[in-house]
Amino acid sequence: MLAIYKKEMRTYFTTPLGYVFIAVFLAVSGFIFAVSTLQSQTSDISGYFQLMIFGYIVMIPILTMRSFAEERRAKTEQILMTSPVSITGMVMAKFLAAFTMFAMTVLASCLYYLPLLKYGEPNVAKAFGCLIAMLLIGTCFIAVGIFVSTLTESAVTASIGTMGILVGFAGAAIFNNLIDTYIIRYVLSWISIYSRYVNFTYGIFDIAATLYYLSITAIFLFLAVRVYERRRYA
Repeated sequence: MLAIYKKEMRTYFTTPLGYVFIAVFLAVSGFIFAVSTLQSQTSDISGYFQLMIFGYIVMIPILTMRSFAEERRAKTEQILMTSPVSITGMVMAKFLAAFTMFAMTVLASCLYYLPLLKYGEPNVAKAFGCLIAMLLIGTCFIAVGIFVSTLTESAVTASIGTMGILVGFAGAAIFNNLIDTYIIRYVLSWISIYSRYVNFTYGIFDIAATLYYLSITAIFLFLAVRVYERRRYA
């Protein structure tokens, strides 16, 4: 498992993929931060984090699209499946590598907060809670991307498929406001990643939302494992 993790991390820095992700992430997050916080002359960064959820829809598929799709395209997945590591270990290694890249970039973007600490009076505890929530949402989105990547050998197809699922998760709350049927509204509200995040913007560490994010992550990683277990014994 550790060997696969190291290989994935090395791939991020020996191919343009990792650098493209970092550049796009910092550019998009910097623009959103400037518009939602600096230009608005506010120390409240909850709006920045809310907008970043939708930015993740575009950025995280860049990080995960080649995870397994590239292995299939390059005909190297047989090496992985016959290596002395379990399917679960293989999937977890790729997931942890992607999450490491994501978390490092998110932490690097925290440098944007320094002007607020010097010239404003931000609620540090609230900002920290929002940051934790964004890392949890990132784990969900990465798990979705890993799963979709197991279904195709095209990185572009994996990216588009991941974006489609993430739009559904993040946009469910928006569609919820357009529907009058209570049952449908309840279901959309339940699956919405965005609506569960709102409590964090009020400084409330929502344990139920945390468990939800971790559950979604576990479900999609389990599905990724099942795809490869079926392929191994097919």
